[in-house]
Amino acid sequence: MDLIAEKLSQAATLVAASDLDVWLTFVRETAEGGDPALPFLIEGGMTWQSAFLVFRSGRRIAIVGNYDADPLFASGHWDEVVPYVQGIREPLLTVLSKETAGTNQSAPSEGAYRVGVNYSTDDVKADGLSHGMHLLLAEYLEGHPYELVSAAEVVGSLRALKTPTEIQRIEKAIEETEAIFGALPAQGLIGRSEREAYDLIQGWIDQRGFGYGWDKAGNPIVNSGPDSMIGHGVPSSEIRIGPGHIFHIDLGIVVEGYSSDIQRCWYVPKPGETELPRDVESAFAAVYGAISAGAAAMKPGVEGWQVDEAARSYLVGQGYEEYLHAFGHQVGRMAHDGGTVLAPRWERYGRTPFGKLRENEVYTLELGVTPPGRGYLGIEEIVVVTAAGIRWLSDRQESMQLLD
Repeated sequence: MDLIAEKLSQAATLVAASDLDVWLTFVRETAEGGDPALPFLIEGGMTWQSAFLVFRSGRRIAIVGNYDADPLFASGHWDEVVPYVQGIREPLLTVLSKETAGTNQSAPSEGAYRVGVNYSTDDVKADGLSHGMHLLLAEYLEGHPYELVSAAEVVGSLRALKTPTEIQRIEKAIEETEAIFGALPAQGLIGRSEREAYDLIQGWIDQRGFGYGWDKAGNPIVNSGPDSMIGHGVPSSEIRIGPGHIFHIDLGIVVEGYSSDIQRCWYVPKPGETELPRDVESAFAAVYGAISAGAAAMKPGVEGWQVDEAARSYLVGQGYEEYLHAFGHQVGRMAHDGGTVLAPRWERYGRTPFGKLRENEVYTLELGVTPPGRGYLGIEEIVVVTAAGIRWLSDRQESMQLLD
């Protein structure tokens, strides 16, 4: 079974288990960015207004412009493909009327069928319906027995619950990322700038035809020493990788449509140093231990904030300041893949920290500290949730190597 067939089958199961009568993805002119759910439904993009419907019955129907219809017919993914010429309103109403007649289970007292559409105040990856398209859809359905509600639960679950094919593709992206990390130490980086390291890595990615897990301009993140920008910074052409620095890389690449997101770091020894200084060694041990503490808290049914709290408490208990971000996020088609976040209960994260972990969700585990005068020491791993806890997908950084 191909990936879209897998995901459409999964979508039908999710809709049947939800309080929706139908899940509707509504898009137009997707060349410059469409709904994040669209790659689970079709290959390529759409030009005219298009409606992709998955009904409680399991029926899957696509209503598209006539020039967009042939690839969908050929795919075999849809039970019915309805082409139109002059406008989508009438074919959409006809399909909804036919497929929902006598099947309402969600709101019989109100007599309105619940049509789930892709908006969310918390999950960016479930918020693909533009405001204009929402208004247009409401206009089309006005006067008819359809209530537009959020499909965030269905969309979030479709994205989060990875199929075996998806996990295999994430593992491939991880493998290629780790190969890049493995090749770096032999490149004679000491004395070269952050920007040169960035250009080197991007050259490898582009040569292999891979994509980027986030905006190319900021991928990879490269840090060397105490003067480097921490977080989503820009690699400097002036800062050079030098003795006493922690050299840190945060990299996510896309292979076969799925992303990695891994951080690794090295120590650049000063003349005469043959092992890690005590402060760097202690910092690495604290970061490693905090990631282990968070990983130990992960199992199905645990809420995201509880995992973050386990890691955060461990790090603070080692005498370090708490990190100012989430401990982890989901990984999938992009490095930041929406859904439950392993985050503190801060306003900025909305309801995402309260999601419960589920088997086959894939997460990063990431945090770091900044030893004075050394720079940023950050590690990021990737795990998949299992019935018993987690399985490490990335090859854990067990120690901090010298870069020489």
